[in-house]
Amino acid sequence: MKMMVFAALLALLPAAALAGEAEQSAARSVVGAQIEAFLNGDFEKAYTFASPGIRQKFPTLEQFMTMVQRGYQPVFRPGNYGFGRIEERGGEIVLEVLISGPDGKDYTAIYFMERQDDGSWKIAGVNIRQGAAGLI
Repeated sequence: MKMMVFAALLALLPAAALAGEAEQSAARSVVGAQIEAFLNGDFEKAYTFASPGIRQKFPTLEQFMTMVQRGYQPVFRPGNYGFGRIEERGGEIVLEVLISGPDGKDYTAIYFMERQDDGSWKIAGVNIRQGAAGLI
């Protein structure tokens, strides 16, 4: 019965709204999967979520991991994390991730997500700020 009600409600929503939610969910999944890969020590998997532009700047796994470990400790080793606001901007998704860093301080990581030709989402950049800075 619940599925029928849910299906009926979905039918009332415009297709664009459904696509937006699906895209946002896919972007969150990519970010969560990369953070979990870092936490599990699966750095090769974490690297697969980087956009072609990031992979061009850091063409080896070692270069990528050096960059992450030096500049993105809250993302690399979060104590806790949760998703905040999300916006779609001109074909990109900007996603806020609230993080309790390994130093015990709170951070906001703003992820810039880029759609790939195959329809998937990749991480094109991350901006980390101490505290609850929010989306720009």
